[in-house]
Amino acid sequence: MMFDRLTLLLAWVAAVLFVLAGCMLTYEVIARYFFVRPTIWAAELSQLCLIWGALVGMPWALAARRHIAVDAVTRLCAPIVQRGFEIIAMVVVFAFSVTVTIKGWDIFWESFERGRTTGTMLDLPAWIAELPVAIGFALLAIQAVVEVVGLLRGKEIPKGAHE
Repeated sequence: MMFDRLTLLLAWVAAVLFVLAGCMLTYEVIARYFFVRPTIWAAELSQLCLIWGALVGMPWALAARRHIAVDAVTRLCAPIVQRGFEIIAMVVVFAFSVTVTIKGWDIFWESFERGRTTGTMLDLPAWIAELPVAIGFALLAIQAVVEVVGLLRGKEIPKGAHE
């Protein structure tokens, strides 16, 4: 499916962004403590990489069941009951994600319209750090729908990291 490919691509983008953040912070530490020449860009740009990476990587994490899950009780239930709990969880994820998408878009749009900036030395537009909230949670909502449809069609529940 096309959305699965997009989700995987965004997971790789997230991984690259995390590596970039690590490189920037390493450079900052070396510049600051060994050469006493701190940067004005490394901390803020690494934060942006972490924000974007975490938020665009959420749909893949949901599909792979890499989010935190407390399933000590549900694992003891019959498979049909587990499927029901899984569907309920995905509906909750969907509802929460839609709410955050709407609120996140409102915050982004207000900052965009008003021209808010970060107030740091780089003074970047604030919306650059706010937009991934709306994008990431919109993608997460779509992934939750994909998961519900898959579960209703008999797709096996992914095991995730806890197995």
